[in-house]
Amino acid sequence: MMKEKLEQYFFEHRESFIEHIRRLVRVRSVKGEPKEGMPFGEGPAAALKETLDIAEELGLLTKNFDNYVGTISINEQESKLGILGHVDVVGEGKNWTYDPYEGVIVDGKMYGRGTSDDKGPVIAAMYALAAVKDLGIPLSYNTKLIVGTDEESGMADLDYYLTKEKTPPYVFTPDAEFPVINIEKGAIRTSFDASFTPSEELPRVRSIRGGYKVNVVPPEAEAEIVGMLLPDISEIAHRITVETGVNFELRDMGQQLVHIKAIGVGGHASIPETAINAITGLLTLVNALPLQPSEGHRMLQGLSDIFPHNDYYGKAAGLDLEDKESGKLTMNFSIFSYNAEGHLEGQFDSRVPICATEANTFDVLEPKLAQYGIRLVRGGFEKPHHTPGDSPFVQTLLRVYEEYTGLKGECIAIGGGTYVHDIEGGVAFGPTMPGIDTRMHSNDEFIIIDDMLKASQIYAQVIVELCGTQS
Repeated sequence: MMKEKLEQYFFEHRESFIEHIRRLVRVRSVKGEPKEGMPFGEGPAAALKETLDIAEELGLLTKNFDNYVGTISINEQESKLGILGHVDVVGEGKNWTYDPYEGVIVDGKMYGRGTSDDKGPVIAAMYALAAVKDLGIPLSYNTKLIVGTDEESGMADLDYYLTKEKTPPYVFTPDAEFPVINIEKGAIRTSFDASFTPSEELPRVRSIRGGYKVNVVPPEAEAEIVGMLLPDISEIAHRITVETGVNFELRDMGQQLVHIKAIGVGGHASIPETAINAITGLLTLVNALPLQPSEGHRMLQGLSDIFPHNDYYGKAAGLDLEDKESGKLTMNFSIFSYNAEGHLEGQFDSRVPICATEANTFDVLEPKLAQYGIRLVRGGFEKPHHTPGDSPFVQTLLRVYEEYTGLKGECIAIGGGTYVHDIEGGVAFGPTMPGIDTRMHSNDEFIIIDDMLKASQIYAQVIVELCGTQS
């Protein structure tokens, strides 16, 4: 009976559900410069305001914690379930088929930055609260939707919120996929750098730069080569494109200066195998060119040896770790710059399994970089998160998922880190259905509208199960 009621509710509210997602997508909420009352810039603050405005229009209770976090509640009772989402987004990048801030719908999919990460899911969770309220389902406890604004850039928002309130005893985040993600890999997000003696010998690299965010597979990178003609580079570039899948645009700047733009495919750093890394592709090309030997060039060759193109699992770096519970280590070379004045620096983002330690990661990688004169910056090791799959909370989520989808519920591990990473007992729960790549952090990010509506019904049922009078 409850399932039929919820299905009818979402059938009747389908259009407003869609429009409310679109309202959030239209706010460009990339982190910006802090301003008074806007700790993460104007965009995230505007998105939070829009979110709380929508919640109030739906008759829900809201509170704004200084534009760090907003909360949305069904009632004023004690909160038993917390749902953690966010409305900040990564930058839009390039090569979109549709405007990333319009929420264009084609063939049942809505395209736009944040549709799947995490504005669509926030609306899905919000509508779950609204459905339970509007249907008059008696509750003994409250469910609180906790909406952050800095998830993509360090989670300072959640740190601030936790100085004000505690999370409820049960917590999930709708910022991943179904069924239940009870293991989140740990992470190494750190950097390396080096100084070298500049060389004037030709041909040589004048500059390289690429990447814009450590948790994004870089979709573009560029270099300038001095002392070679465009046709000579073009022939080699074509071969490297065939090898790597990275496309190269060459431009003759005159005086034997050639600009190279590498075009890959962006993606989330936790699943680098689904993207094409422009930085590693560009380094492959640069190191295939007949450049004059130099200290800087040797370092570039070393980086290609340690982080070769398509080595998603850190094998060349000696970091090919794996365990049964959490799977393989993944590696993403995220950001890089090199200049002919004698300096290079880069950042990488590695998602590490439960078996990873500083001893079998940093202690292995540090000497490999050092043999090329490159310094590894130690630090930035984040431990994995693990909630037992047999906990009553997890079992409730799996049972409801199975009831509403007809699919087998099981626990899985991911490389991504979510808001629940440091919350004991927390898990990630939807909203993306298994096997769907929504291209989060890449161009043409999308949601399947019917799947998002189904996820919202699942969330509503979970609220009833955990916070209803029978709980």
